[in-house]
Amino acid sequence: MITGTGITKIFKQRGGVLGAREVPALRGVDFAIAKGGAVSFIGESGSGKTTLGRIIAGLETHDAGEIVIDGVPMSSLSHRRRQPYFRRVQLIHQDPYSALNPTRTIHQALEAPLALRARQTGRPRSWVDGRAAELLAMVGIDPGYVLPRYPHQLSGGMRQRVVIARALTMDPEVLVADEAVSMIDVSLRLGILALLKDLRERLGVGVLFITHDIATARYIGDDGELYVLYRGQVVERGTTEKIIADPVHPYTQSLLSAIPVLHGLERPGAERVVPREMQREGEPDGGCLFARRCPFSTERCATEMPVLGRAGGLEQETEQEHACFHPRRRSVIPVGVGE
Repeated sequence: MITGTGITKIFKQRGGVLGAREVPALRGVDFAIAKGGAVSFIGESGSGKTTLGRIIAGLETHDAGEIVIDGVPMSSLSHRRRQPYFRRVQLIHQDPYSALNPTRTIHQALEAPLALRARQTGRPRSWVDGRAAELLAMVGIDPGYVLPRYPHQLSGGMRQRVVIARALTMDPEVLVADEAVSMIDVSLRLGILALLKDLRERLGVGVLFITHDIATARYIGDDGELYVLYRGQVVERGTTEKIIADPVHPYTQSLLSAIPVLHGLERPGAERVVPREMQREGEPDGGCLFARRCPFSTERCATEMPVLGRAGGLEQETEQEHACFHPRRRSVIPVGVGE
């Protein structure tokens, strides 16, 4: 089990037209990822989801909050003593080509982490080659064809499967998939998503899926948890199916409204939630972060910051948590395209 409490990250920018300033990337985010579970972070660009994924994988530091792995707070350990814990979390990069060294064969790319794993577990050196072939077969590619080749000699789909195989070399408990299908051909994406789902079910590995696409989040973890992030804050959190079927935060509703469907297949009797254009940049003076764009914001929204919870404005409490003073159940209609 990996949990986070109050995870905060602020990037400091120096120079430029606006001069030195601080840019909050994460604002007190709480999360929990169980072994074998599925958790998805969704949001538009700049929402902080990739930064959060890198922090969970131990590749980025955070300014405040606590990461706890199997009951051990990471702040209580030195950098060296944290490494065995963070090895349980492996990152699947967005771009499979840049994730692989172009001067090394696939055999060499898998050999280094497997040799380390062999030393850690007391296995003989001969185990490495057999395990490399086993992992490639596990992700659906022919070891005999792939192992001697360089990354540029493989298709995008094959490279992404190699990256997944490399992530499995350390026997992780959680895979962090950061937009893992955005850089490959549309026709190959379903195969990669099906592979991640199969690994979760077959190996019991947890999957943290970072995406801007609600449909892929639903496919990976229809029985999992969904976190909706806006400007570094979780604005809605709950089961994936419940949030998609019954969103209550206007930002979540606007994301669902932006999903394209063929003309004529829109849900009848539904409404579309369209956010307002941002009139000016920078941090709000106070209040809800989404207030300037929210079509339902009030004076209270501009002056008070809502807290993630289940109460407020509805006839009864919702199953999912939300950060909104005026939550409302809406049957959301997606965008119709085509004739």
